[in-house]
Amino acid sequence: MDENAPRERPDFALAFLEKQDLSTLSIGDLEERIGAMNTEITRCKAAIASRSDTRAAAEELFKT
Repeated sequence: MDENAPRERPDFALAFLEKQDLSTLSIGDLEERIGAMNTEITRCKAAIASRSDTRAAAEELFKT
């Protein structure tokens, strides 16, 4: 990985979502929102697991 390559900027949509007034949303809208967030949580956990597996493999490879 090129350490000088520009990094993708994080999406700050969560900051917007945190400020949204939930009282204006229906139960269905709230359930859909929760479903989308759960999907994103699952995706983030998979990315973390993948990185952890890669790191563990690298550490094992370079172990003395």
